[in-house]
Amino acid sequence: MQEVHQEQSASYTEKVKIQVEDDRTGTSLDTIKRAIADNLYYLQGKDIEFATTYNYYMALAYTVRDRLLHRWLKTTKTYFHQNVKTVYYLSAEFLMGRQLAKNLVNVGCWEVARQALEESCLKLDDLIEKEPEPGLGNGGLGRLAACFLDSLATLEIPAVGYGIRYEFGIFKQQIQNGYQVEQPDKWLSLGNPWEIPRHEDQVQIKFGGYTEAYPDKQGNYRVRWIPELTVIGMPYDTLVPGYNTNTVNTLRLWSAKASNEFDLQVFDSGDYHRAVEDKTSSENISKVLYPNDNIFQGKMLRLEQQYFFISCSLQDIIRTHLSRNPNLDNFHEKAAIQLNDTHPSIGVAELMRLLVDEHDMEWEKAWNITQNTFGYTNHTLLSEALERWPVSMFATLLPRHLEIIYEINFRFLEKVKKRYPGDDGRLARMSLIEEFPEKRVRMAHLACTGAHAINGVAALHTQLLKTDVLRDFYEFWPDKFTNKTNGITPRRWLLISNPKLALLITDKIGKNWIKNLEEIKQLERFIDDPEFRHNWSQIKHENKQDLAAYIQQKIGIVVNPNSLFDIQVKRLHEYKRQLLNVLHIITLYNRIKQNPDVDILHRTFIFGAKAAPGYYMAKLIIKLINAVGEIVNNDPDVRDRLKVVFIPNFSVSIGQRIYPAADLSEQISTAGKEASGTGNMKFSLNGALTIGTLDGANIEIREAVGAENFFLFGLNVEEAKALKYQGYNPEQYYTYNQELRQVIDRIVSGYFSPGKPHLFHPIVESLLRKDEYMLFADYQTYIDCQERVNQAYRNPEYWTRMSIINSINMGKFSADRTINEYCQEIWNVEPVKIDMEAYSQETAGLQRYCQI
Repeated sequence: MQEVHQEQSASYTEKVKIQVEDDRTGTSLDTIKRAIADNLYYLQGKDIEFATTYNYYMALAYTVRDRLLHRWLKTTKTYFHQNVKTVYYLSAEFLMGRQLAKNLVNVGCWEVARQALEESCLKLDDLIEKEPEPGLGNGGLGRLAACFLDSLATLEIPAVGYGIRYEFGIFKQQIQNGYQVEQPDKWLSLGNPWEIPRHEDQVQIKFGGYTEAYPDKQGNYRVRWIPELTVIGMPYDTLVPGYNTNTVNTLRLWSAKASNEFDLQVFDSGDYHRAVEDKTSSENISKVLYPNDNIFQGKMLRLEQQYFFISCSLQDIIRTHLSRNPNLDNFHEKAAIQLNDTHPSIGVAELMRLLVDEHDMEWEKAWNITQNTFGYTNHTLLSEALERWPVSMFATLLPRHLEIIYEINFRFLEKVKKRYPGDDGRLARMSLIEEFPEKRVRMAHLACTGAHAINGVAALHTQLLKTDVLRDFYEFWPDKFTNKTNGITPRRWLLISNPKLALLITDKIGKNWIKNLEEIKQLERFIDDPEFRHNWSQIKHENKQDLAAYIQQKIGIVVNPNSLFDIQVKRLHEYKRQLLNVLHIITLYNRIKQNPDVDILHRTFIFGAKAAPGYYMAKLIIKLINAVGEIVNNDPDVRDRLKVVFIPNFSVSIGQRIYPAADLSEQISTAGKEASGTGNMKFSLNGALTIGTLDGANIEIREAVGAENFFLFGLNVEEAKALKYQGYNPEQYYTYNQELRQVIDRIVSGYFSPGKPHLFHPIVESLLRKDEYMLFADYQTYIDCQERVNQAYRNPEYWTRMSIINSINMGKFSADRTINEYCQEIWNVEPVKIDMEAYSQETAGLQRYCQI
C-alpha cells in the first residue's frame, strides 16, 4: 500500500512539475490564460473582480517575460560556455519604446495572447496603451540604439547594451497657451515588469579626490586614485529578444546608489538633511536624462553621468571576461565595444585606467588592447555637439583620467610630429587638448585616437567627416574610416506600427521580409496591379482616419483624412528647419487672404517635436507653430483647406501612429547638417513620399527610390558653402522675394501674437541678420517644390504608385543590414545559434535531480 502511495505521489509530483514548466514556458491558449490568471493573483495580488486594466497589463507582461527568461538563460549560458566574442554597445540613450507589443511579436505569442484576453472581455490594444514608455533618450540617437539591439538579437549576435537607468527620462511635453512646458517623466512610478535587478553585480565608481604615485613590488611607476566620493552602480537587466529566434540578449542599465546612504551620527546630532546628503548627491547621477547644461552644475552632472555608466560598464565587461578567461591579454579578441557618439568616449581613458592601474598592465600593451577593442560612431557634423569638457572640470571630477589623457596626447602628438615635422598648426588641431579660449578636453579626438575604427552614419556624413570635421584624423589614419549608413528595424516600424500594410505585404510575398527587408522588393511586380494599388491606398486612408481620430481625441482639432497629411516629426532644432515649414504654411495662408477662392490643395500640417529645455529659440519656434495654427485653423476664409496640428510629447509610440498615416515626409534640414536621420526611413518604409534636401540619408533614399519619386529642393553642400564664402546676405532675399517679404512682415506685425506684437521678433531678427541655416536661400525652391507635390497628389493613381515604389525600395535601410556591416567590417563577430532542445533536456535532468 505504501509503495502504491509513493508511486501515486511521484506521478502527481511529475504532473505538477510539467504543469509548472508549461505555465512558465508554454504558448498554448490554455497555458497563456492560466499564466495570466496566476500572475494576476500571485504577483499582482489581485482578484479578477477587482483587477484593473493596468493589473492585467502587468500580468500579461510577466507572462511574456517568463517565456523570454527561458531563452535568455540558455542564451547567456551558451555565450559563457562557448566563450564567444561579444558586442558591447555603449550609449547614453536607449529609446526602447513600449516592450509588450514587440516582445509578443518576437516571442510568437501575439495572436494567442489576443485570444486569451478576448475570452476575458479584454482588448490587447488597451493593455498595450497602459504601458509607460521609458523616455531614455532625446531622439534619433537613442532610437537607433534600440533598433540595433533588436537587429543584434534577430541576427543571433552575442551582444549587451549598456546605458543609464534614468529615474526620470526625457520630460513629458505639454503645450500650454502654445508654449512647451516640461513635466517630469515618472516612467517608473508604477514599477517596470521588464527589468530584473542584479544586486550581486553592483560596482563601485570613484569621483574627485587626488592621485598619488608609488612604486610597485617590481619598482615600476604606478598611480593610485584616492577618491573624494564613491558611488555604487546598481544594474538592471532588460531582456531583448530577437524575432523568430531563440536568442535573447541583454540591455543592462545602471542606477546610481550611495555607498553610505545614511550617517547615523549626523542624524543623531539633529542635522537630518546632511545625514542623507551622500545618498541624494549620489542618486542625482541617474536621476534625469541629460540635465540642463546651461549652468556649470549641469555640465558637471552630465560628465558625472557619462563617466558613471562607462566605468560601471567597463568594470562589468572585464568581470565577465575574467569569468571565462584566465587574464586580460586577449580582451580585445573577446570584446568589441562600440562608442555610440562622443558621450561614452571617456571609456578610452577609463579602460586604460582599469588595465594599467587596477590590473597592473604595462602601458603599451594596455594601449594596444584599448585601440583594438573600441569602435567609434560619430553622429554629428555640428561643432557644438562634439563635446569638449573644461580641463578644470576634469581635474576636479576625474583627476586620474586627466593624467591619462595627457599621457595619451603626449604619445599621440609625438607620432604626429614624426609624420608632419614642423606642422604646428596640425598639432594644435589634432591635440586632445584645446588651448583657446580655455583649456578643454576634445572628446571626439579622444575617441578617434583610442578606437581602431571610426564611422559615419550616411555616405555624405562620412565624406564630410573625412574632408571637414575629422579631416586631420582621416589623413593620419585613412584606414580607420568607414561608412555605416543607419537603418531601422522593420519589426517595430512596419510589422507592429502598420499591421494592415504588413498583412498586405505578407499576403503577396510571404513573411520572410520581416527578417530580410530586401525581399520587399518582390512587390515590384504588383505596382501596376489595380487591386493591389487600391488596397495599398485604402490602407493609407484608414491609417489617416486612425490618426485623425487620435488628434481629435487628444487635441480637439478636427482634420480631414482626405487632405494631404504633410508631416514633420523630429527633435526641434534650428538646423532641422521646422521654421521653413512654417514659412510655407504662412505663404499659403497669405494666398488665401489675398484671394479666398484661390485653388489650394487641402493639407493637414502635422508637427511633433521636443525642444531642449534650455534652447530658447527652439521653444519660441514651437510657440510660433502653435500660434500660426491657432489663426489658420480658425479663420473662416481658410474654410478648413489648411489645418496645423502640433502633437505634444512626441515619442516612439506616437511615432508608430504617425509614420503609417503620412503622405509627405518633411526632411528639410540644411544640406550638410544632418548626419543621417532615421525618421526619413520610417516614413518611406510606410509609403510616404519625401520632400527634402541632399542631406544625410536623404541622398541614399533618393538613389534607392529614384529621383522621380523624391521631391528635391535646395542648395547642396558645395553650393551652401560657396554662398557662405561669398558672403551670404539674407536681407537680399527678403528684399527681392515678394512672397517671402509678405510672410516675414506678417510675423513682424504681431498678427500671430495678438497683444504681444514683439513676441516673435527674435526669430525674425535671427533670420534677417544671420540666417545660420539658410532658410531664405532655400525658401523659393522649397515653395516651388511644394507646387510639384500638389500636382502629384492631385493624381491619386500616380501618387499611390510613387508611394509603393518608395516603400518597396527601403530594403537597404534595415538595421539588420547595418548591423551585418558592423559585424563583418568592424566588430569581427559571428552569429551564435541557441539550441533550446538541448536546454530542455538539461532542465528535465535538473528537475529529476531535484525530485530525488
